[in-house]
Amino acid sequence: MSSTNDIVLRPRFKIELNKSHKDALRIFENKKKTQSDFIINRMDDHVFIKFPKDKQHFWSPQLHLEINETSENTSMLHGLFGPNPTVWTMFMFIHFIVAGLFIAFGIWTYTNWSLETDYAMQLFMVILMVVLWIAFYFVGRLGKSTGKEQMHILYNFMNKALNL
Repeated sequence: MSSTNDIVLRPRFKIELNKSHKDALRIFENKKKTQSDFIINRMDDHVFIKFPKDKQHFWSPQLHLEINETSENTSMLHGLFGPNPTVWTMFMFIHFIVAGLFIAFGIWTYTNWSLETDYAMQLFMVILMVVLWIAFYFVGRLGKSTGKEQMHILYNFMNKALNL
């Protein structure tokens, strides 16, 4: 689960499995029925593992696995940790709003500057949008660190299920 990039908010990993992708997917189908510590959903070659509602907090991660067939007896597992999709969508929506406002205030600032009228308020808003974007980035990092223990729990569950 090591990452070469410390800026990553949604850590990824890749593992080559010595089992067919059907066997690996079947393992998670069986785990779905035999345990109650995690919610496991499968769609085609994708497996989503998350915590039940009573164990979740706002920054609880979920593990998305994609298991692709590479040969008859081997497969490639691609894993992605991320927040609840609703949280991620809200977070990205806020980023797009801030980016849009940055562009709008930037255009307004440039227009007032080129017309040689006062542009201090618009320039302040451009700088505020940059500060907000940086603040949202650090809030995301804080959320990631809050969910780090649960990320390890999900990763260890996956390793035990696949006998890695």
